[in-house]
Amino acid sequence: MKLFAPLYDRAIGWARHPHAERYLAGLSFLEAIIFPVMPEVMLAPMCVAQPRRAFRYATVSLVFSLLGAIVGYYLGHYAFEAIKPLFASMGLLPKIEATIASMQARMAQSPWGVFWLLVGGGFAPIPMKIFTWASGIVGVPMLQYLLAMAVGRGKRVYLLAAVIRVGGERAEAALRRYIEPIGWVALLALAAAIGWLVWRSQVA
Repeated sequence: MKLFAPLYDRAIGWARHPHAERYLAGLSFLEAIIFPVMPEVMLAPMCVAQPRRAFRYATVSLVFSLLGAIVGYYLGHYAFEAIKPLFASMGLLPKIEATIASMQARMAQSPWGVFWLLVGGGFAPIPMKIFTWASGIVGVPMLQYLLAMAVGRGKRVYLLAAVIRVGGERAEAALRRYIEPIGWVALLALAAAIGWLVWRSQVA
């Protein structure tokens, strides 16, 4: 049964929509705050549809992810207790609390200790909102926070754009051909990352 190929074809259609760039900006912004779908889901087919604009799309995604990260940071700082039940209902609360514990331990070691944790978090296939809220709750200094978010998320979106821009039609053909195994591998990797975070929160 093919699951990802039909979704890929539909995403390609959305990527060619006249307002696709606005949709990408909105998705990138909301994903950093609360939305569960990562912007690469839309960024990849947009880059495939128009390879020459790949770096522009990556920049749009990064800028609006950072704007959303600022909002998520302050929401975490001022509103976490009030919204705890919402995160619990979404199954995100254990992961956020585990990340908070890791950040507190890193900050106790060094003011810049949490920087590399956030860089890794921005590059990992983990929803960005977990790190934005946790950073606000812990009180990570804003300079370290924004730099880490820019480096971590920037590596993801620009690497994706570069692969598609350089590969051109060959990258599009390869992606279309192997979309099913790529989709399943990504899904399993995400499940493994979530499972590891849940296990870590239970043994902490």
